Amino acid sequence: MLIQTRNDGFIHPVSSEITLQAAYQDRRAMIKLMAAGAAGAALASWAGRQALAQAARPGKLAALPGAKSAVSGTMTMEKVTEYKDASTYNNFYEFGTDKADPAKNAHTLKTTPWTVEVSGLVKKPAKYQLEDLLKLSAQEERIYRLRCVEGWSMVIPWVGYSMSKLIEKVEPLGNAKYVEFITQADPKTMPFVGSRVLDWPYVEALRLDEAMHPLTLLSFGMYGEVLPNQNGAPVRLVVPWKYGFKSGKSIVAIRFTDKEPKTAWNKAAANEYGFYSNVNPEVDHPRWSQASERRIGEDGLFAKKRKTLMFNGYEAQVGQLYAGMDLKKNF
Repeated sequence: MLIQTRNDGFIHPVSSEITLQAAYQDRRAMIKLMAAGAAGAALASWAGRQALAQAARPGKLAALPGAKSAVSGTMTMEKVTEYKDASTYNNFYEFGTDKADPAKNAHTLKTTPWTVEVSGLVKKPAKYQLEDLLKLSAQEERIYRLRCVEGWSMVIPWVGYSMSKLIEKVEPLGNAKYVEFITQADPKTMPFVGSRVLDWPYVEALRLDEAMHPLTLLSFGMYGEVLPNQNGAPVRLVVPWKYGFKSGKSIVAIRFTDKEPKTAWNKAAANEYGFYSNVNPEVDHPRWSQASERRIGEDGLFAKKRKTLMFNGYEAQVGQLYAGMDLKKNF
């Protein structure tokens, strides 16, 4: 497939300039559901998420510093998804398989103290306390699209710094080609660890050049605050041109290797989830099309679907990472 690049027209708004949707839009969505005769499961789901939204943020979480990012492609004019939607509609299978489960169950996650061990093919392996990771580099606010393989998307203001800062600190060896990210797997605090849905712990991985790309973010917060547990506290990966499951949450270990790691979803269903998992509308999931998506928070089931963008709209920034590759084979 020929890779083409284009300028996507990114600009740099600040958080204070983002206007959130008014409550009447939620009520309007409910009325539409009832009028369309979808008041059963859909209305129950709507009501449940509204209750979760009230419970999920009883007070503001600790603020994080985050100046506007100077890295190209990290801000967008698109409307930011509301916090209540981004924090109550999640995939985090350690806390359940329904989208509402993480917000209900992740309060059991203990995020302090927290250690991330960096090992493998590096000159300087180390165990970093969370406080040390926070001090490693200046944090930035980046407004990224997030695309899920099931056909929904969000726009979220993340806070963190380029993963490359940590990689440069540990100095990979010349034969290091991949970076593996391992999620916490504690059955005492993560009630669905041990279920048969996945092989635990949850593992994701990138090629070293993907991990070094400036857009790849080691994130500690969102919406100017520390990460909620259900969104991957206290530290997660964000890779905006890939499907959301590539962005490992609650990371406890990072390992550098010379061999392509087996990742969680690739092990579970290799015919459905390839190693690269780049957003590519030309490659359908075996059970649904990837050509369009629905933005969470835009009138629910009645929102007009959006056309899925190649590399989730980041083709100009990352397309050349895959020059010469068959992106239908290397999906």
